[in-house]
Amino acid sequence: MIHQYKSNGYNIVMDVNSGAIHVVDDLVYDVIALMDQKKPADAVVSELTGRYPDAEVREAYEECEQLKEAGQLFTEDIYRDAVIDFKKRKTVVKALCLHIAHDCNLACRYCFAEEGEYHGRRALMSFEVGKKALDFLIANSGSRRNLEVDFFGGEPLMNWQVVKDLVKYGREQEKLHDKKFRFTLTTNGVLLNDEIMEFCNQEMANVVLSIDGRKETHDYMRPFRKGTGSYDLVVPKFQKFAESRDQQKYYARGTFTHNNLDFASDVLHLADLGFEQISVEPVVAAPTEPYAIKEEDIPQICAEYDRLAKEMVRRHKEGGEFNFFHFMIDLTGGPCVYKRLSGCGSGTEYLAVTPWGDFYPCHQFVGNEEFLMGNVDDGIVREDIRDEFKCCNVYAKDKCKECFARFYCSGGCAANSFNFTGKINDTYDVGCELQRKRVECAIMIKAAIADQEA
Repeated sequence: MIHQYKSNGYNIVMDVNSGAIHVVDDLVYDVIALMDQKKPADAVVSELTGRYPDAEVREAYEECEQLKEAGQLFTEDIYRDAVIDFKKRKTVVKALCLHIAHDCNLACRYCFAEEGEYHGRRALMSFEVGKKALDFLIANSGSRRNLEVDFFGGEPLMNWQVVKDLVKYGREQEKLHDKKFRFTLTTNGVLLNDEIMEFCNQEMANVVLSIDGRKETHDYMRPFRKGTGSYDLVVPKFQKFAESRDQQKYYARGTFTHNNLDFASDVLHLADLGFEQISVEPVVAAPTEPYAIKEEDIPQICAEYDRLAKEMVRRHKEGGEFNFFHFMIDLTGGPCVYKRLSGCGSGTEYLAVTPWGDFYPCHQFVGNEEFLMGNVDDGIVREDIRDEFKCCNVYAKDKCKECFARFYCSGGCAANSFNFTGKINDTYDVGCELQRKRVECAIMIKAAIADQEA
């Protein structure tokens, strides 16, 4: 399977199954398109007569045949059957999302967590519940040494002492069980101070800083409960924090909505503020919400991704580069192909834990009792839910089977699929369209930078 497209002056050909990327001239681009239609050499020459010299067409055809023989073009899918065996492996838990606070000091309009309540009650996780969660992770991690714990909310800093106590407990357990915890934190920055920054720089492998971009964008979607904006308060703190981490191991993470479809301007605003690690993602919301992304918004969003990608290429050339999460793509290594085909591990390797110790497949399922899997006292009691999530992979989803981006998105988000289709093994079509565009932009950026450095 191949995918061809043109972007920013580049003719790009992806060989989906091998992962090979080819940047080609117009002749080779047209030859490959005809070869994809199973046309033999003579037919390709005949069809392109008058556009290119026959001898050059034959030469290009032969070069493509050599790439095919080398396993870099028109390769077969060898993973379809193997991924099923991969999913039959014994389940080990490697990561927890600790809902350290079902409460928040902001009232973000798009918050899926209902200002931290998650369709339930406001609550803070106790140290005892958090301790049991870490014990569960250690006990169910098998031989895996590296474990991940994300402090999430609501707003985690509203329960800061318990965060610190759990980090301390985790470090103590590392020595006893030959494990290594990677702690992370997501914060809106309202309570951020020097003491918290210092602790995070010592203990947190990554910190997500929630900010949506331009002041008007951020303040409209992320106000305090009384309606005033939070931009002026959090921006100086976030700038200081990012610098204190040497512009590494954090993300300035925002959300764009129907209200700011020119979101590339928000990304560039964050870059101009000095942030070098940026992630601005499309909101996922019910179509009835006024800020929801609509199908008719897709062309404008794709044009914005193109605009952002071209600007990133320009800034790279001038020495003002920054990373944009959705354009970060590894063409040389990265996770094993089976992991890339089987998703994020929600419901199996990754679980969310509520303040009172209930387990859910991930933070987006919290509050939906249909997906309550167990708790820190009894462990996983709904193995049927776990087994259903184990079957999530791109070959279980009809729309993924022929999608060129399947090796890069792992089939998309199970929660988004459920919320829009009622099934975890379907797809959120708007999200798929945007993901395909991001993959195309990411590869174009790679091609352009390689061209600059050649």
